[in-house]
Order: sequence, then structure tokens, then C-alpha cells
Amino acid sequence: MSFQAYLDAVEAKTGLTPRQLLELARERGFDASTKATPILEWLKHDYGLGRGHGMAMVHVITKGPRISAKHVGSGGTHADASDELWLDGAASNPDR
Repeated sequence: MSFQAYLDAVEAKTGLTPRQLLELARERGFDASTKATPILEWLKHDYGLGRGHGMAMVHVITKGPRISAKHVGSGGTHADASDELWLDGAASNPDR
């Protein structure tokens, strides 16, 4: 599953876009200095997200929407189309 596919699944599971979850995380004080555990606990408690989907959001919350280019265009199951993740909802993603 690509990184973007994880974020699309987060949206399907929560009803919120990754950007909306990012904004909620910021309101809770989560930022680049926040460890994964409190973010994962919040996402599990409030939205029922498991570790895999939660870790995708941890990356976005702590590191932003840019990912390593090593999987971009690799053709593998984890390949992403871009090194910039789309946070504004699967339906509005221009790469779809």
C-alpha cells in the first residue's frame, strides 16, 4: 500500500481529510517535537485508527507532507506518484 493510499484510507475511516486531522492535531499542541505515542493514542481513542494508519498521520503531523523520493515511481506496491502527499481528500486529488 502506498503512503497516499494509507492517507486515503484514514479519510475513509474517519470522515476527515488528512489536512483536517492535521489541523486538529495542531489544536492539541502536536508538532514536530511530539513523539509518536501520544498522537497514536489520540487517533486510536478518538477515531479508532490502528497503528499503520496512525503512523501515516504521525509522519504528516511531525514531518509534513513530503516523503522520501525512493518509492516515487518505483513501480512496487508501496510506490507513490509524488514525493508530496495530497492532504485535501481523495476525491479532489489531481493525481487520481
